[in-house]
Amino acid sequence: MPHTPDGPHGDGRPHHPDDREDADGPGPADSRDGSAGPDRARAADTAHAAGGSDSPDSAELANRLRAAIQHLLPLLRGQSVRGDITPSRMAALAELAEAGPMRISELAERVGITLSTTSRMADLLDGLGWIERRPDPADLRATLISVSEAGRAVLISVRKEHADRLAARIDRLPDDLVRELHHALPALEALAERTTRRHEAQPPGSVGRR
Repeated sequence: MPHTPDGPHGDGRPHHPDDREDADGPGPADSRDGSAGPDRARAADTAHAAGGSDSPDSAELANRLRAAIQHLLPLLRGQSVRGDITPSRMAALAELAEAGPMRISELAERVGITLSTTSRMADLLDGLGWIERRPDPADLRATLISVSEAGRAVLISVRKEHADRLAARIDRLPDDLVRELHHALPALEALAERTTRRHEAQPPGSVGRR
């Protein structure tokens, strides 16, 4: 999500009340963070090939992958052309669409922000018509929230917008790198799936808050 000195969304608008956790998120990596740049990455690849090892070092892979993701995050979390969607709202809608109805406290755990901030955000999403509320059958004093059809449509639209931005960058790569990127997708998807499963296996209250 590219930020400018004018404001969190690059257009001079102030933070949304439910966006306070977004401001502390990682920014684009630079040469000062110890990341391997393109020249250093190629040198590492050359050294690895000379060594003849079949398995690359996991720490090197992790550092290069972290740096690449950190550079791509602003593109993937950039402000949508829609003025009413923010990264935190997008994350909340995605969790509700993926996991189904849940209490606000569970949503707060999943998105990693405070309960009070999540509660305010839920009120905003409800006001926009993007979520629905109903009593929790297990405890009628509690409420479950779920993504509405309108909220699901917003989620699909913004995801396509972000994917189109990334596709435009991929189109600028040489054909051989596009093929390598395609071949790497199964490994990246497996890593993401295992990370998600581990997150979901954690007991309530164990997810770190930002």
